[in-house]
Amino acid sequence: MNDLERRIKAKIPGPDTGIEVRKSICTICDPMTQCGLDVFVKDGKILKVEGSEGHPYNRGALCPKGASTRQYVYSEDRLKTPLRRVGPRGSGAFEPISWEEALDTIAQKCLEAKADYGPESVVFFSGYTKFFRPFLKRMALSFGSPNYCTESSTCHQATALAQKLTFGQGGGPDIKNTECLIVWSANPFYTNPGNGKNIQAALDRGMKMIVVDPRLTPTAAKATLHLQLRPGTDGALALAIGHLLIKEGLYDADFCRDYTYGFEDYKKLVADCTPAWAEERTGVPASRIVEAARMIGRAKSACVLPSASPVVHHTNGVQNYRAIFSLIAITGNFDRPGGNCVKVESYLHVTGGIATNEHKFELSADPSKMAKRVGEEVYPVWMESLPGEAQAMCVPEQLRTADPYPIRVILGFGMNYRMWPDSDGFLKAIDEKLDFLAVTDLFMTDTCRHADIVLPACSSLERYELRCYGMNYIQLASPVIDKLYDSRWDLDIIFELARRICPEDTLLCSGYESCINYILEPSGLTFEELKKHPGGMFVPHPLPYIPKKYEKEPLKTPSGKVELRSKVLEKYGEKPGLESLPVYHPPKYSKEAAPEMAKEYPLILNSGSRLPMFVHTRTYRLSWTSSLRPNAPSADLSPTDAKSFGVAEGDRIRVSTPFGSIELTAHITGMVQPGVVHIYHGSSKADVNELFEYGYGDPISGFPGYKSALCKLEKIEG
Repeated sequence: MNDLERRIKAKIPGPDTGIEVRKSICTICDPMTQCGLDVFVKDGKILKVEGSEGHPYNRGALCPKGASTRQYVYSEDRLKTPLRRVGPRGSGAFEPISWEEALDTIAQKCLEAKADYGPESVVFFSGYTKFFRPFLKRMALSFGSPNYCTESSTCHQATALAQKLTFGQGGGPDIKNTECLIVWSANPFYTNPGNGKNIQAALDRGMKMIVVDPRLTPTAAKATLHLQLRPGTDGALALAIGHLLIKEGLYDADFCRDYTYGFEDYKKLVADCTPAWAEERTGVPASRIVEAARMIGRAKSACVLPSASPVVHHTNGVQNYRAIFSLIAITGNFDRPGGNCVKVESYLHVTGGIATNEHKFELSADPSKMAKRVGEEVYPVWMESLPGEAQAMCVPEQLRTADPYPIRVILGFGMNYRMWPDSDGFLKAIDEKLDFLAVTDLFMTDTCRHADIVLPACSSLERYELRCYGMNYIQLASPVIDKLYDSRWDLDIIFELARRICPEDTLLCSGYESCINYILEPSGLTFEELKKHPGGMFVPHPLPYIPKKYEKEPLKTPSGKVELRSKVLEKYGEKPGLESLPVYHPPKYSKEAAPEMAKEYPLILNSGSRLPMFVHTRTYRLSWTSSLRPNAPSADLSPTDAKSFGVAEGDRIRVSTPFGSIELTAHITGMVQPGVVHIYHGSSKADVNELFEYGYGDPISGFPGYKSALCKLEKIEG
């Protein structure tokens, strides 16, 4: 082997090897964490990927998911051509068709439903990935349907809702400058490597970190103080910390007097929420609650790092987070350095140092002048606080009942029916009640098998994607390889459908570059300028952070102040779970609230956390990532429970609730508490969401109670 052959084998870029490094981003994971990629390409094919050293977000690091990008792009499961169902739903019987025929069929079904039942009978759903959401939302509204909905109906939006009810908008943690970081049921060392680096740097400089989490995670292992509470009891813990802060004078009395609404009522609420009261409910020793309260109250600055869904995946989820965010308010740590800072949201929920027309672009029509959104009568607080987005959790029931109107067509991008509780029940409703389902995806998923038309999407390495980053950085990723097979990118599909079903929306029909230029107009940046910087660029003249804006202008709450007592919730008559103060109720299915059920189902079922190699169902299909957890799907048990039930590592077990059962492999670990069974979500071989009944959720947000229910387990002999 000569030197050139060795260099080619080693994948060393250069003119002689013909290997080129092209810049892109990884979109397999969370939309807040698009890591920079160096993609090694030769003859139009990807040889390998590495983390981009020059990217300010991940700084060269990649998690197992990102490292497996090549397998992801070249997966044998990739859809190759548009397909039309020719057999019964779920049979997997399809025939290839042309793009024109597929798009014409979808458009025809949408227009027929609009003519016969109204535009609201068509649901536009966004799953993964999320880059196309502003465009899909605009198409739905231009078509006349208020029923744009997303997988954020079980992820992020309830956290955003809790912040909006409290502060009027979100506020991110200033990790770089804080003295005390409260990580509330997040695990960034698994799920957000870039933020994990930021946290480690802050710990190295002496920052104190409190981690609240039912599990002993890698993040919790680094904590100054770990509060290991029982799942679903977050609100009780937060109220007890508030009790201590007020009792010991560790709160900001001036801020509470001048800039909060309902402080005196909140003070009365927490008066009886002593550490002993909380210990009984949460399992956290009272002494540790006292230690946490003093650590927060005595710090010069403190902030909360929330999570997208762990705290709100309970039947008391929004109230839990309202109680948590109230701690930032009463200590005066809202919108100031080292606290939770309010910055301009640039694009796709991320602050990037620029102003954009994103929300103006999305709202091509007024949804308030359309029919009621799906879920509007069931979750009115969601509808009032999150205009323009339906609650997807209500789609199955409306399919079944046609109340208040029928749903005839669903157009789903990256749709995964397994994200719904009673997921098999939703699938049955699709098969029996829905006229037409079209799904766009990279892979032949379980949802695709029940569709009438399946459209092959391309990966992020085969298309453009605009992203902003919190360090005032922006990147327009360009295609690094040609589109594989006969796939198209999601936005091409949206633009082609828009030209068929809402041609009067000339901006949307004009294509990606025109739309991006419109969105970026306030920033002064353009599509052409960003293309010159394929690895991204720092924003010129970024918008400065102005602390304590509440001193000069009212907040976006009804009172104009931080609302410890919500004026939005005051409208609902203090119904249990909808109280205007963050009152604590135990989870609906818990030993406290359902003692009779607990006699047969004595364990707490906690589900949904991520492993570093998996995200939903997407990377279970890859050999590299699946090899890191060969016993998946599995259930995590504490050594104490394993001994009690006579279960050893690797044994087959059955986990049951009153609503179903699944079989898994037992994994014995100290990460979980005695009395808790933890199941990671995402595996189609054992869908944990089948164990939850439809409607088991939060009365404010509609989020399913995936992280606190009751279950039992048994060893499967033989």
